[in-house]
Amino acid sequence: MKFLRKQLDKVKHSFEKGGKLEKYYYAYEAIDTFLFAPNTTNDVKGAQIRDAVDLKRLMMTVIIAMVPCLLFGIYNVGHQHFMAIGQAKAAVADKIVIGLWQVLPIVVVSYGVGLGIEFVFSILRKHPVNEGFLVTGMLIPLVMPPDIPLWQVGVATAFAVIIGKEAFGGTGMNVVNVALTARAFLYFAYPTDISGGVWTYLGDAQVVAGYSGATPLAVAAETIKGENVVAALNTFGAGWNEGVFTLQNLFLGFRPGSIGETSTLMCLIGALILIVTGTGSWKIIVSVFGGAYIMALLLNLIGGSPFVELPAHYHLVIGGLAFGAVFMATDPVTAAQTETGKWVYGLLIGMLTILIRVFNPAYPEGIMLAILFMNVFAPVIDYMVVSANKKRRIQRATV
Repeated sequence: MKFLRKQLDKVKHSFEKGGKLEKYYYAYEAIDTFLFAPNTTNDVKGAQIRDAVDLKRLMMTVIIAMVPCLLFGIYNVGHQHFMAIGQAKAAVADKIVIGLWQVLPIVVVSYGVGLGIEFVFSILRKHPVNEGFLVTGMLIPLVMPPDIPLWQVGVATAFAVIIGKEAFGGTGMNVVNVALTARAFLYFAYPTDISGGVWTYLGDAQVVAGYSGATPLAVAAETIKGENVVAALNTFGAGWNEGVFTLQNLFLGFRPGSIGETSTLMCLIGALILIVTGTGSWKIIVSVFGGAYIMALLLNLIGGSPFVELPAHYHLVIGGLAFGAVFMATDPVTAAQTETGKWVYGLLIGMLTILIRVFNPAYPEGIMLAILFMNVFAPVIDYMVVSANKKRRIQRATV
């Protein structure tokens, strides 16, 4: 680290005012402050309260919370590959190698394209590079299927950063979640590559007879009337991986799906990290799960189709609901800010997710659209909560 410090100090004068690389100063500053703590101080006089929390440390905490999902996703990609070719007892190391081979390029493209655009905008606008993309650059790969073409990852990342973030002013100014904007772009622009069957094998290996890469949501949505949807899930994979969609396996995450969304357990570990460190709102996380469960229970009472009759607790462990509730809905920029508003915001996300899943056969997943929709209405929720508080205070003041 001392070597890096010396090298950065050696070229610093070239980037400062009057230097030949002056216009690239903010690119230099971004690298410097990413590697080392900035040496600037607050020049405001008077007593101040200081702690170790800044935007960089906040973002790193979120990344640490996502590490369990990333590591499990890497293993699961390799695991699903060997399941598809009938080699379920392959060595753990072999599964990890396959997973790394498929996942790491997606992460590299996401960070490479996103940070490249961030640096360009910082130079053009002459402002520091914010650390917000440290989290977004990891979220984008985790919400992608492992077989997504790399050029699509690059295009989606560019669209999300430019249209979903920089067009609104940069970090802290975006209206909708940037990572979900990337996924939504791919869903509407290239639907065949972002939805449907999920990749689970690599190369020319012979896939076992009867293999299907369908997701549990797709299986539930395609269950015909008169069949039991739970039985359809429990018996799915007969002949090659029976039991892949049992409740226990759905919770643990050994199933096809996007890289980071399959394991509810890993998402809950991430949620614990966010809550303990005060980084994520437990009210939003709990209310998203609560809203989804309540809506699913109401639909169970109505009945009418196998998917509608899917037990409420199954909805909590299939699809990307857990990942969305923990890492997407809690985005401090696009979520509701008031304490009461957080409950309302989360409940509506959970309820909308189930409604979209059940009543939209073309798109059985719903957490992405639900969060993006509620991102837009989060300021309205906060406005209504604040207005109601003002009215109550005025009434008390006039008594």
